[in-house]
Order: sequence, then C-alpha cells, then structure tokens
Amino acid sequence: MNKSQQRGGDARPAARDTVRSQARRAELIATGRKLFADTSYDALSMDDIARQAGVAKGLIYYYFTNKRGYYLAIIEDAVAELVERAGSTHDLPPVERVERTVDGYLRYAQHHQAAYRAIITGGVGFDAEVLAIRERVRSRLLHTIALGAWGRDDIPVLARTALTGWLSSVEGVTLDWIAAQELPRETVAALLVRGLGDTLRLIEEYEPDCPAPPRPSA
Repeated sequence: MNKSQQRGGDARPAARDTVRSQARRAELIATGRKLFADTSYDALSMDDIARQAGVAKGLIYYYFTNKRGYYLAIIEDAVAELVERAGSTHDLPPVERVERTVDGYLRYAQHHQAAYRAIITGGVGFDAEVLAIRERVRSRLLHTIALGAWGRDDIPVLARTALTGWLSSVEGVTLDWIAAQELPRETVAALLVRGLGDTLRLIEEYEPDCPAPPRPSA
C-alpha cells in the first residue's frame, strides 16, 4: 500500500470521529439549552450539568473548556436559530416578510425565555461576548427589515438609527410580554409591526430614497 492509500485509509476513521464528536457536542448543547431554559446560570454547577446530561464532567470540559464556554456555546446556538428564523422569509412579499419575521421573533422568545433574556440583557452580568452576540442578532434583523422595506441592505445612518430605536422597543416589549404573558402573541406582533410602519414613514421624511411601504388597507 502506498502512502496516499495509507492516508486515505486513515482519513475515513478520522472523518467518522469528527462526525461523532460534532454530534456529541450538539447533544450537550441541546441538553444545556433545556437546562438553562428553566434555571439561571449561577444556580447550575458543572456537576449538575454533567448529571443531567448523563456524562462525565470531564467531557464537558473537553468540548467547552469551562462552564462559561459551555454557556456561550449554548447562547450562540440559540442565536443561530433566532437569526435563521429572521432570514427564512426572503421569498415572501415585503409586508408578509416583516409580519412573519416579527412573529417568529416572538415565538422564539416565548419558547426560549431564558436564552432570550440572556441574549438581550447581556448574559452573566455585563458579558462583552454575549453583548457581541446580541449585536450580531440586531445586525441580521436590521438587514432583513431593510431588504423587506427597500430591497437593499446599505442602510443610511439616519435610517439605521431609527430602526435601531424601533428594535430596542421590540426588545423591551418582548421582555415585558414574556414576563407577564397577559397579551396574545398575535396582538403583540401587530403592535410591533404597526410601530415599524410608523418608523419607516418617519424615515421617509428624512430619507426620501428610503420610501415607506404603503399603509395596509383598512
């Protein structure tokens, strides 16, 4: 057997090991998402996590280095789902795209409350890495809104500032809503979409190149 054959023979087991490793890591993240959905970061020890996951504590250290690394990986995974929801409406008409994006955002917050709070409020104390994750979510949502409203994602500064203000209100409203659960999701979504329409019309006054979509018919 020549060297290239030997290398080829070695590659297949290595590839299988990589797939198994990725699957095990994904399983640990899925378990962590369930755990942190109901329990705060400080209330869970690594022993608790390992016991709930049914693995040796050393395995979690192997994949994530420490508890904080594990937590950040869980938040990243949660963000990936939220961002995927925001970007999955590109083939819809603009108005429906915005409505589906807002509804998907609220659905995510409703069903992953601990992860959502961690993303929006900064995670463990003032955590720069979690805040950076939050900024990536905001950037993707702004990108989605701009494409839906104007068919472009090169947002003028004024428009970006106004949309960021709207998005801040979305975050505040959503945090209040999941805490109280006093309004139907559809009502909250309608309020937020209406607020976005008002924001887009205000932007148009200052940036004529960013026209607001027509008001929905009564």
